[in-house]
Amino acid sequence: MTRIRTGSLRSPFCERPSTSTKDPTPRMTTPASAPAPLFDWLKTRAAGVLLHPVCLPGDFGIGTFDQNLDRFLEFLEAAGFTQWQLCPLGPTGYGDSPYQCFSAFAGNPYLINLLELTQHGLLRQDALGPLVFLNADRVDYGALYRLIWPLLARAYENFRAGRGTAPYGSFEAFQQENAAWLEPYAYFRALKDHYEGRPWWDWPTETRIYARARSSELRRELQQAVATHAFSQYLFFGQWRRVRATAARRGLQIIGDIPVFVAMDSADAWSAPHLFEIDERTGRPLAVAGVPPDYFSKDGQLWGNPLYRWDVHAADDFAWWHARMRAAFELYDVVRIDHFRGFADYWRIPFPAATARKGQWRPGPGLAFFESIRRAFPEARIIAEDLGELSPVARRLRRDTGLPGMAVLQFAFGGKSNNWYLPHNLEANAAIYPGTHDNDTSLGWYATANEKARDHVRRYLRVSGAEIGWDFVRASYSAVSRLAVVTLPDLLSLGTEGRFNTPGRPDGNWQWRYRASQLDHLFGETTQYLHELADLHGRLPEAADSEAAIQHEDDTPDAPT
Repeated sequence: MTRIRTGSLRSPFCERPSTSTKDPTPRMTTPASAPAPLFDWLKTRAAGVLLHPVCLPGDFGIGTFDQNLDRFLEFLEAAGFTQWQLCPLGPTGYGDSPYQCFSAFAGNPYLINLLELTQHGLLRQDALGPLVFLNADRVDYGALYRLIWPLLARAYENFRAGRGTAPYGSFEAFQQENAAWLEPYAYFRALKDHYEGRPWWDWPTETRIYARARSSELRRELQQAVATHAFSQYLFFGQWRRVRATAARRGLQIIGDIPVFVAMDSADAWSAPHLFEIDERTGRPLAVAGVPPDYFSKDGQLWGNPLYRWDVHAADDFAWWHARMRAAFELYDVVRIDHFRGFADYWRIPFPAATARKGQWRPGPGLAFFESIRRAFPEARIIAEDLGELSPVARRLRRDTGLPGMAVLQFAFGGKSNNWYLPHNLEANAAIYPGTHDNDTSLGWYATANEKARDHVRRYLRVSGAEIGWDFVRASYSAVSRLAVVTLPDLLSLGTEGRFNTPGRPDGNWQWRYRASQLDHLFGETTQYLHELADLHGRLPEAADSEAAIQHEDDTPDAPT
């Protein structure tokens, strides 16, 4: 049952790629003589909520861009939040992870509000009937695959036959504006359907090599399927524009997420293998990404993503990355880059490999990459996911870029006082989280933590541990880090049943959804409490404006006398 917050405020003192049980080393401080960082955008305090859209309630098996999303945005505004963070919005494949997508540019068609399409004559409402019988508490991706794609194909057929209207502007204009990524993606998905889901490196030579596939007879034969996938992207981006506009009207900024690596089985790797360590003849990777063995895994983590040929990217001033970041900033106000360390150094595992034991650390593109991004996007707002142990090179890179890093309270307890994630060790230019999408809920974490960590929490926060979820929310709000992001399961006082992802578990992830009634129960006393909490700790928009004005005054030279 959701615990509603009431009473006076307390005043506490304050997929994850794990690499060590040691207390994370305190981050590098900036020397007095250091040059100004490339980016310096996180100037004011704010609070946000991490929630992926698939978790939204609704009648059709998965969260979509419908009235339930509008209700969630209303909740954020009422509670004094100004940030909404989500996981990558790309089309997911095997394993359903938003961090392993078929494209770094495309959107996930499962998030399309199909009911809205009935209002434009593209679908009949009774066609949505089978979706109503899907599980309302967990996403069944297999069932969605069987049910949604025929509906999207029908929507395109109706549009082409003139039985419906184009609700989001010109479809032809959308295709032209996004041709660079849309054509390869739509063709890739059509071919993948044609080959019954087989990865692209197992396709015949005729289509495995993109240059040949473009002139293949299959391109003409699959025209209808290609157009269907392109039309699905038109629908996704048309509805997402409305979501962004609604969020902006409520004073909300959207923090999006992009993984540093693309998926091997993706349109990106298929259509541009020269950008990656891929044998262009066979389609097989020469080396793949991962992390070496550590306390948690004697074999390390074999991620399997293709590695970049950074010399090729540098030769054209990282043009592909410019396109990727441009697409990201069209979706989001702020971009969090997952696995920031990969830009400093990365673990290169020769392929084939059964484990990540054998590999080498190789240098990434370093500061030159971010200098290029800064030239292309002077106002870019980027968060660096820098969790876990960082090499000195990676710590220096984050310092030199000036990008805000991350801290997770669940990683703070059970060790020594120099643990970086303890609130007294944090820095202002950072985002603090009780936990992320890769962690258990705060209640679930506390229930399974060892007694040393639990005792540390109680003594450090001076709490009983009876409502540790809210203790972590309060600790995050009061921390010096300018951005505090909490999860909706913590606000709903959920245990492990509200966990979204367990790294290393092959299935059962990315499925959790809440019920509309659960969010409704937070309106009133809880939204008022959260608003008061944000006000007390300077995380309301009005407080941020005042802080910005004070900083501006501090930066203004004194008038001559």
